Amino acid sequence: MTPDAQPALDTSRTHRISERTVKSLDAPEAGNRIYYDTEIKGFGVRVTAAGQRSFVLNYRIFGRQRRLTIGQHPDWPATAARKRAAELKRMVDVGTDPLELRENANTAPTMRDVFDRYEQDYLPRLAEKTQRDVRRYFRDLILPKIGSKKVSQVTFEDCDAIHRHASKTAPTTANRAIAALRRSLNLAITWGWIDRNPTKGLELNQERKVERFLSIEEIGRLLRALDDHPRKDSAEAIKVMLFTGCRRGEALSAKWDQFDSEFRIWTKPASTTKQRRLHRVPVSAPVTALLKSRRKRVKGDYVFPSHKGDTLKEVRRTWSGVLEEAKIEGVRLHDLRHTFASLAVSQGHSLPIIGAMLGHSQTQTTARYAHLFDDPLIATTESVASIISGSRLKRP
Repeated sequence: MTPDAQPALDTSRTHRISERTVKSLDAPEAGNRIYYDTEIKGFGVRVTAAGQRSFVLNYRIFGRQRRLTIGQHPDWPATAARKRAAELKRMVDVGTDPLELRENANTAPTMRDVFDRYEQDYLPRLAEKTQRDVRRYFRDLILPKIGSKKVSQVTFEDCDAIHRHASKTAPTTANRAIAALRRSLNLAITWGWIDRNPTKGLELNQERKVERFLSIEEIGRLLRALDDHPRKDSAEAIKVMLFTGCRRGEALSAKWDQFDSEFRIWTKPASTTKQRRLHRVPVSAPVTALLKSRRKRVKGDYVFPSHKGDTLKEVRRTWSGVLEEAKIEGVRLHDLRHTFASLAVSQGHSLPIIGAMLGHSQTQTTARYAHLFDDPLIATTESVASIISGSRLKRP
């Protein structure tokens, strides 16, 4: 062997590195000393003054002299270290720098890094409720499992395990969590952090969409209960949802400057709509009357302010109360939106018109109401058939 300080290999003192010779090496009085192998150029053993031994490889690539630590002895036996050194030399021969690969791997972004950038760059574009949901998915389901893992090392099995675990108690939430994870990983591809999305091919849970439509008789009972409810702010916010088909967040965040001077046109800013697009829509006479009445009573920027001066955050307690009073079961606030659409269909209005009223950006979203056209279509075909049948009674 020869110490690292010597400029050239002293062949009279070199030996093939083996388990026996590694154990027999003398430790220096201070610092460390490297002894090199006679067969694999640059392969050696570093011995410290404390007697610790580790295998290293010196190599030159792209004009740079590099030294990589293979591993410590005895965790790495001499035979395994020799084999690894030979593999690394072959990588160098074809132009790959193994030390650079290791350094890149050590500094490679983790899933926590992915979420941090996703949260900063992408989440602000989404509605506030969606932002809260996505943060909860990552906080409760995703990051506890793979947060510390390098994003390049996340596998399909990792993603599938997250989905299966969440599916045990909340199948729909499990689907939403994977959708958020898939989106963040697609962005990681755009950022050049990975080449392939490991969620690809993951089978989601079946979801059965249940849409409840209030009958005319139920609507009457609901309106009477809303009229009698003591909390006028939340009750009237629910009325706006019923009469416009708007989403809960759009109603609760409504400001006076979103309406024209006559309270006939409501221009919802992109920040409040699900599609993140400006939505301009007319409102009906009952809504105009409600707004004019509130404008005389309500101060501040918000149509439905809280006692703190900002906007109402929730109307669920009022909603539960009026449902109980009206003796209506199995109806969600969002079903008011479905009810608005069903009533529009029953009046024969087209799907594009209904989609424009509800602020749908995709026709397939409105197409879910197509089956409600059956009754008016049946009435139309029966009307035409009666004319055709009646033609037999007319004689020239």
